[in-house]
Amino acid sequence: MNFNQNLTKLQPYPFERLNNLLAENQPTTLLRPLNLSIGEPKHKPPELVIDEMISASAMNSSLSQYPATKGSQSLREAICSWFVSRFETQLNPDTQVLPVNGTREGLFSIAQSVLSGGESSSVGMPNPFYQIYEGAALLAGSTPFFFNHETTNGNRPNFEDVDHSVWQQCDLLYVCSPANPSGHILSDEESKWLLEKSIEHDFVIVSDECYSEIYMDETKKPKSLLQICKELGNSSFKNCVVFHSLSKRSNLPGLRSGFIAGDDNVIKNFLKYRTYHGSAMPPQHQRASEKAWGDEQHVVQNRHLYRQKFDAVTQVLETSFSLNEPDGGFYHWINLNCSDEVFCQKLFQQQAVKVMPGSFLSRPVNRNGSVVNPGAQHIRVAWVAELAECIEAAQRMVALKDSL
Repeated sequence: MNFNQNLTKLQPYPFERLNNLLAENQPTTLLRPLNLSIGEPKHKPPELVIDEMISASAMNSSLSQYPATKGSQSLREAICSWFVSRFETQLNPDTQVLPVNGTREGLFSIAQSVLSGGESSSVGMPNPFYQIYEGAALLAGSTPFFFNHETTNGNRPNFEDVDHSVWQQCDLLYVCSPANPSGHILSDEESKWLLEKSIEHDFVIVSDECYSEIYMDETKKPKSLLQICKELGNSSFKNCVVFHSLSKRSNLPGLRSGFIAGDDNVIKNFLKYRTYHGSAMPPQHQRASEKAWGDEQHVVQNRHLYRQKFDAVTQVLETSFSLNEPDGGFYHWINLNCSDEVFCQKLFQQQAVKVMPGSFLSRPVNRNGSVVNPGAQHIRVAWVAELAECIEAAQRMVALKDSL
């Protein structure tokens, strides 16, 4: 039997690679295992969402009907209300918003609706990056290209290093702000430069903004790319869409709920694709999502918990590690100046702590005749556990670093 040959281009997923790396390393039994390798929020979900999910009225009225692919009118209006409150940008709930089953599903499937594939089709993405971007491009028959985020450059993306000929072939560009894993927030200047490029070369920008509600400074809230569109006079958001999610914002990774917003032409074709794809959100999830988007109190508390953890672990780590504090998100992206794979093996074996090697989240690229992997010699640490666990993990990391 012949399968889709593009599947052979996919690399093993980072967590599969990590499990293989650690397979022959037995952790010490003297310490409880601590897993900081995956960005899965562990804070308590908001009660109002749980109450809505288990309410009899919600279940009785939702399980007896097929959900609409477009989502309910009330959910789309709730999303638009949140968006204008948060980003001061008006959206049309009928044409510029579409619910998705989490940003992972949406970020993958948007490429399938935008791209036609072929040798001349390319998709840009940050490096290091969320692996779904690359998989989406490859399975759509396109070729990925990368722009590095390097610690030596303050984790800023080096868009200017991409050749003009590459931009000419670009059909779609992924960006992530705040970035996974570095936490870098795109500046207005960087965003405007990209938006001008997208109009010049007619490609779609997909902005992954799922970490936008976790930031360190209340006076420096991350902007949405749609805000920048509006500032440039692109009120129709031409060539631009953004994704948001309740997984990180509201500690609801199991709900699988998010949305896409922006260019109505992109949304229209995405809806057409999804009609055949069969990816409508269950009605009870839609009702619960309405509750979540309508409440900010739990989001403020969530940020407080993350800031509390960052303050605590930074005090521990800065004695032994060189840290670049993130602008947003819940990761520390740490430059080790040694092999990330060896460090992760020793950390697991000697301290029973699991973190992600940075090289598993990036790809080597040829730059000026030399091969550079911006994730090498880095680790990604996800501070998603409770405060005490995070402090203990940081202390164990320091113990290992000081012993090397």
